[in-house]
Amino acid sequence: MSVETCSQPGCTGEIEDGYCNVCGSPAGPASGTAASAAASHSGVTTGTGVSSRLSTSPIGSARAGSRPTRRLLSTRSAAQHLGAGITTVPAAPVPDPASVVLADPSVAEEKRFCSHCGGPVGRSREGRPGRTEGFCPKCRTAYSFAPKLHPGDLVGGQYEVVGCVAHGGLGWIYLARDKNVSDRYVVLKGLLNAADPDAAAAAVAERQFLAQVQHPLIVGIYNFMLQDGAGYIVMEYVGGQSLKQILKARMAANNGVYDPFPVDQAIAYIVEILPAFSYLHSLGLIYCDFKPDNVIQAGDTLTLLDLGGVRRADDDQSPIYGTTGFQAPEVAELGPSVASDIFTIGRTLAVLAMEFRGYQTSFATTLPDVADTPLFQRYDSLFRLLLRATAADRDDRFQSVDELRDQLLGVLRECVAVDRNSGAAAHSSASALFGPPLATDEMLTWDELPALRVDQSDPAASWLAGQVIADPVLRLTVLKAAPDRTVEVRLAEVRAGIESAQYNEADASIEALLADNPWEWRAVWMSGLAGLARGRIDVAVTAFNTVLGQVPGELAPKLALALACELSGESDVAKQLYQVCAVVDANYTASAAFGLARRDAFRGDIDGALAALDLITPVSGSYVAARQARAGLLAHSGKGLEALAAAVDSVADLPIDPRDRQEVVVEVLKTALEEVQVNGPDPGVSIAGIPATERALRTGAEQAYRDLALLTTTRAERIRLVDQANAIRPRTWV
Repeated sequence: MSVETCSQPGCTGEIEDGYCNVCGSPAGPASGTAASAAASHSGVTTGTGVSSRLSTSPIGSARAGSRPTRRLLSTRSAAQHLGAGITTVPAAPVPDPASVVLADPSVAEEKRFCSHCGGPVGRSREGRPGRTEGFCPKCRTAYSFAPKLHPGDLVGGQYEVVGCVAHGGLGWIYLARDKNVSDRYVVLKGLLNAADPDAAAAAVAERQFLAQVQHPLIVGIYNFMLQDGAGYIVMEYVGGQSLKQILKARMAANNGVYDPFPVDQAIAYIVEILPAFSYLHSLGLIYCDFKPDNVIQAGDTLTLLDLGGVRRADDDQSPIYGTTGFQAPEVAELGPSVASDIFTIGRTLAVLAMEFRGYQTSFATTLPDVADTPLFQRYDSLFRLLLRATAADRDDRFQSVDELRDQLLGVLRECVAVDRNSGAAAHSSASALFGPPLATDEMLTWDELPALRVDQSDPAASWLAGQVIADPVLRLTVLKAAPDRTVEVRLAEVRAGIESAQYNEADASIEALLADNPWEWRAVWMSGLAGLARGRIDVAVTAFNTVLGQVPGELAPKLALALACELSGESDVAKQLYQVCAVVDANYTASAAFGLARRDAFRGDIDGALAALDLITPVSGSYVAARQARAGLLAHSGKGLEALAAAVDSVADLPIDPRDRQEVVVEVLKTALEEVQVNGPDPGVSIAGIPATERALRTGAEQAYRDLALLTTTRAERIRLVDQANAIRPRTWV
């Protein structure tokens, strides 16, 4: 049998059970090779993550397969840069590894606590400094805060210690050089106290399963060594700064005043690191202790550090590691879970994005009120996302990080668009959950709102695709006889019931869906559509607001809620929601702009209505309708002759029916004549090429009526228009 040698530069080891027996690296191409460069570009593979509650909701995901070599900063593609192609994040400097070594490694007295009971230890007494080693006065557990390794020590005959770089929950962390692999830098993580059984058990657990954790966003585990009775994990060295360190630097540069990350940057960090959690969860592992301290940025690359708290999802024996202010409230009783990891992610995002005062005390497991939090007032969708991610009941949270990431990307697009405030959206992004809306220049109806996409993983998806039946009554009959009454079939039944005005049938199907799964937000969405269809606007408002809380990154419930609020008289809320839809996604701009125009015109704000219609650009399929609506607003605005001239100009070059254009000209000239009769002429203003004097306008209006008559197909209408031309002409004017 041939022997596979290690591919790491300078290493003389051989591969045993998938890992090098010298350096501990996994089998595979070495960094710097062509294969490594290809892996660095490929990133992670795309799969489909499915919420355990919303079992039929297609959610975008990113899962990693085998561990590619860590991505090289110089070879990352544009799509891999922090910000997901939506925003940009400043790169973080990568310091010389030797510069991070502590000159005087020590643990401040106020940070010394017993690893067993949590009581304070090693504190000063009567002017004498506290002991760095001793026994807890409360439970008699031994403690030690002194480094066990010193510069020059050789661990396992292979790793030469350079010095201490940090102190964490499981003890001192050391920088070392791997003498067997070209003196590459590695990190040695030791125990807080070798005599502590919990700490020893945690180290054993890491040794047992962490070697399988291989992901480009997660620090690599190379080896496990023993030295003088103490265990050490040998990990990949990752240069850079933790997000906590970057926050501290921002605060120092801001004269000691807390300076959170810009909201788009904070979200970008979380979006980037979430695939690491998806990967861990796919292995049945829970991270447990996520916080800003545990993410390092080097250049434009993030790495998840400190796997000391990672444990198997079914492990109910190992000690649980967490941090006050980040840990979910149920962990002490129920243990960690995917949902508790999501809680820590939500809390971390809140700490990154705002000055979260009291997050470890009065708000240790809750969020501050919206009224007291400017961030939440400005970004409602972010607040809704955090509210769901950190819900008190873990069943109310996002049930997978893929689900969370999909919604967080939508929130990121919204935050960036709102901050740029650059008018109508120039781009669109396809939703995994909804189709695009149907733009109209009239009041939106329930069936013009975005439709739910069919989950292709549903067993009846193919069968449903073949049921193209226009008549909703017949369609409902066919659906009730479906061979498999899946969730998608029952959702289709609800829609057919609404279309055919069989609301009792629709209500029954909605109630059945929610009885089977109280978190099936798509059933609530359907109840909102039914509310709009039958005129029960209060039901629609409640339903769409509920859906928005479940999928805060989606625009469809925002547009639907805007319409419902417009109909219920909550025009200020409607305006805010329409504005968001208009600036975030080009697919939504027209529907939202018409909604804004209706709202402002109803309130007498003609300038606001015109500005809304101007959001619809020539590339939109609704541009012609928008220009016609603009002309109508100007024609009846009462804003004077110049506005009337602009009304004609709005339709002058539109590719519309000549009769429609001529009707605008007739209406505008007639209105202009009335304006001149009241306020006097203004020869300096030209309307459809006609000076704004009474005689010129009468002459122009007469000809306009006659031209319109020529475009009319019915004799009676033609006669009526000619009579009007005769009535307005100058020679019959006395």
